[in-house]
Amino acid sequence: MPRPLSATIHTPALANNLAIARKYAPKSKIWAVVKANAYGHGLARAFPGLRATDGFGLLDLEEAAKLRELGWAGPILLLEGFFRPTDIDVIDRYSLTTAVHCDEQLRMLEMARLSKPVNIQLKMNSGMNRLGYTPERFRAAWERARACQGIGQITLMTHFSDADSERGIAHQLEAFERGAEGIAGARSLSNSAAVMWHPSAHFDWVRPGIMLYGASPSGVTADIAGTGLKPAMTLSSELIAVQTVQPGQSIGYGSTYRAGQAMRIGVVACGYADGYPRVAPEGTPVIVDGVMTKLVGRVSMDMLTVDLTPCQNAGIGSRVELWGTNLPIDDVARSCGTIGYELMCAIAQRVPVRAE
Repeated sequence: MPRPLSATIHTPALANNLAIARKYAPKSKIWAVVKANAYGHGLARAFPGLRATDGFGLLDLEEAAKLRELGWAGPILLLEGFFRPTDIDVIDRYSLTTAVHCDEQLRMLEMARLSKPVNIQLKMNSGMNRLGYTPERFRAAWERARACQGIGQITLMTHFSDADSERGIAHQLEAFERGAEGIAGARSLSNSAAVMWHPSAHFDWVRPGIMLYGASPSGVTADIAGTGLKPAMTLSSELIAVQTVQPGQSIGYGSTYRAGQAMRIGVVACGYADGYPRVAPEGTPVIVDGVMTKLVGRVSMDMLTVDLTPCQNAGIGSRVELWGTNLPIDDVARSCGTIGYELMCAIAQRVPVRAE
């Protein structure tokens, strides 16, 4: 019998979250971002819940081809663009849209032999300082792209660095408008945070990612309270052992936790080899038998331990929710000093995943 650890992907939650993104940006088309294997949810598993989107955004050519094999005939956007001339053959074959963020990519498109023009999203570096043309160089790049016979529609694109924080988007929006002044074309600017909190930046296309999976763009659960967003992944397991420890006894590697009183400890079939963060400290929330409790001791490769003091009826076989429907992934991530994105993407291959 396999270990009692599994991840469940909630298809109705994905559909619900996509519908909520539309309510926030009713006049915009949506690129549903499914990079990183749909944020760890699995591209094939996420597709049925997100197929009402207008387009999909991702990074990997193989995942783009897989979407076509799943029956998606609509737009697919390569968010980082392409990396070598042979990639353009795949873009042409599968009718992909691609980001273009540098002169080298433009050069490859100018030299490519294509069956039809490629639609692009010309990316501006409006302040993130990762990819894209500076505002001062943007018009020249656009004019070069417009002159290229291999390029079809040109959408103007940028990415916000602080849409989820106090600094906001005003500085980047100003830079974008300055660089794109007088340039015709659709605009695509907003990530999840901007979709939810900056309607002035919605324009023609929005690119929600994390909100589609039911987590907060800011990493703070309270920031999405009342929005109707629902968790799309539940990681659950069971207790596989129960120990009673006496005052002063330690638990786990390194003896990092010592009992202050006699207490029952539950052993859960989940560890860092499954994707649960090893850095999770004492006090990280866990739900056992429907009761909120906490992690104690160090997370090991295959197991972790929890305090059963508030879980009086818990025993071997009791259900454990590590994050999901009842325990927001952002709360677990915040305890661990990270964000929900990382936990979603870290689920190990050995963890069985099913969709419902």
